[in-house]
Amino acid sequence: MRGPLGAVIGRYPSSDGSDQMSSIIRHNRKCKDLVFLVIFIAFWVAMIVNSSFGFNQGNPLRLTYGLDYKGNVCGDKHAKPGLRELELKYWLNPNQVYLSGLKDNQFELADARSICLLDCPAPSEDTLNWVCDYPEGEIRLTMNDWIDRNYDYFEFLTPEMRNASLQLRGPCYPVIFPSVNVYWSCQFIARPSNSSLKHWQQMGGVNINEDIIIDKSIHSSINSRSAVLKRYMADIGKSWRVLLVCGGIVPLALSLIWLLLIRHFVAAMPWITVALFNILIISVTMFYYLKAGWIGNDAISPIIGEHDPYIRIIGRELHHLRAVAVLMTFIMVVSVLTSIAIVRRILMATSVLKVAAKVIGEAQALIIFPIIPYTILGVFYMIWFSAAFHLFSSGQVVQNSCNSNCCAYDLASKQVNCDHCCGYSIHYTPHIGIAILFHLFGCYWATQFFKAASSTVIAGSVASYYWARGETSGEIPFLPVFSSMKRLMRYSLGSVALGSLIVSFVESIRFMLESIRRRLKVSGTTPNNWFGKAAFSTARFCLSCIEWTIKSVNRNAYIMIAITGKSFCKSSAVATDLIISNILRIGRVNVIGDVILFLGKLCVSLSTALFAFLMLDTHRYKSAHNKISSPLFPVLVCWALGYVVATLFFAVVEMSIDTIILSFCQDSEEHQGTAQYAPPLLIETLNDENEMQRLTQGSNDIP
Repeated sequence: MRGPLGAVIGRYPSSDGSDQMSSIIRHNRKCKDLVFLVIFIAFWVAMIVNSSFGFNQGNPLRLTYGLDYKGNVCGDKHAKPGLRELELKYWLNPNQVYLSGLKDNQFELADARSICLLDCPAPSEDTLNWVCDYPEGEIRLTMNDWIDRNYDYFEFLTPEMRNASLQLRGPCYPVIFPSVNVYWSCQFIARPSNSSLKHWQQMGGVNINEDIIIDKSIHSSINSRSAVLKRYMADIGKSWRVLLVCGGIVPLALSLIWLLLIRHFVAAMPWITVALFNILIISVTMFYYLKAGWIGNDAISPIIGEHDPYIRIIGRELHHLRAVAVLMTFIMVVSVLTSIAIVRRILMATSVLKVAAKVIGEAQALIIFPIIPYTILGVFYMIWFSAAFHLFSSGQVVQNSCNSNCCAYDLASKQVNCDHCCGYSIHYTPHIGIAILFHLFGCYWATQFFKAASSTVIAGSVASYYWARGETSGEIPFLPVFSSMKRLMRYSLGSVALGSLIVSFVESIRFMLESIRRRLKVSGTTPNNWFGKAAFSTARFCLSCIEWTIKSVNRNAYIMIAITGKSFCKSSAVATDLIISNILRIGRVNVIGDVILFLGKLCVSLSTALFAFLMLDTHRYKSAHNKISSPLFPVLVCWALGYVVATLFFAVVEMSIDTIILSFCQDSEEHQGTAQYAPPLLIETLNDENEMQRLTQGSNDIP
């Protein structure tokens, strides 16, 4: 049996028996769910240790640039020799590249001899150009001199070195094929220079294979799934300014503007929100069409820098963009039709939003309070992203084990070396994958925790306002917010940690099931019978329903935690009982209001995505070092950050409505259907007889 809530944080007669009301009661609370608070703290310690491993072992340069034959990362100024500004990976031996593309050959492209250059070399029209190995040993040139000579010191070679070079064993190699910079690797174009090839043959060089396989081999390596994933992660790092502006500042400004408009133009906001949502989702979809090359000539290109316009190379990123464009088209059509369908319900949403607008007008600190969790999350995300880049690049650089002929001239030993001449690769151990998953889970749990804490503070502030009869005393504008924060931090952090953990756990199960489904689909082992497909679909649907239910119950549980100070489980039980008892009262009034608020969040997040597209379309991110492979991931991250920021601020309206409605229903239930603590502003907002009837009697009439 639920106890009365009015005695929790309402007002009570003074001790002298007079009718004068004393200040808001501080409920005799105790710390709840301490075990889960300890688990949360331990989890944060584990997050710090996990991130420290990434910072110690990772090198974000690996996400963008390749490795040379010594195992150095191109562009690394700390490498030996120093490779500062030498960021392009170039394969010296075209025959090794050709062998790596043959299906019946064991030679891997990773074992082909490669070095780092400043730009991709081009064959000469009237002579033979050479690209020589890093200068060392008898070649007494500095790295700067080597670069100034266009990597060519063939004239300084001894007869033995020249003979080895003509056998494609170095230290110098002919430039026969043109190449272009594709994602910081020089991809050969299978159109050899006739002039260079003729000079090579006249010098007695070995036969060079000219098949198109030489093109496809490098292209396949550049477009492997792991390479594409690394580029996506690197894109996020390169566009950190876009994330800061479009994922942080823009949604903050738009959310504050939306709250102020709700405060002063509540009647028009539902209509503005629906119209703006349709405009934004159509605009974002059109940008995807532009970048996919279906509209205009601004499709993304994997080639960096100037190149022959007749050379056309398509990367996997373009296919991903086109798939997302198709998905966005479907979402756009469904969203527009749905928004048209709810037009008739918008009037109900207006009356519901008036409740929150009145509360915000009295407790004005609610508008600026979300800046506190926003700042905390902002600092957390900056550290988290930095740690994520290092974790994703924290594999060990190890030399490959190859049985193929990779012999090459070693300038240090002054002879052709066939031992330990295999290339290097980045080896990822299983514990790195676990560390990355742990890091992702930590981000989701921390986000849910801070959102839940923010919602609880807002609920406590609004409940204080309600059970104080909405009197505009000196306590109302700011005191409820800080008092609610104090109660949360002193008594209820464990309950918030438990609620956010449950949501994160269910979402993690969904993520794992979806990953399993995709892996089975790729491997071709997905169940072909109708029973297996039905089981997969049913499991996904049930988990989605469970997640939605848990989030809904959690939101009301946080309200009861703020009001009663009970544990999470007891508050969930009270909230669920109250919802079931008043399902018609809450559901009919609240559903359309929630839809409008959800559209408002999408408006903010879609606006951030649109701004991100515009920023990424500038010259800075389309050329040179900051060129991104695709705007897909930076835009998605900006959209997600914008939605999180909007959720923090829109919770002011969302939790105000829910808290007022729950408190009103509980007040009515405790006092035989007549709310005793309902403030005058609530009565004024609900002065419509039909609206009041829906709240107090659960009428079936919907305007």
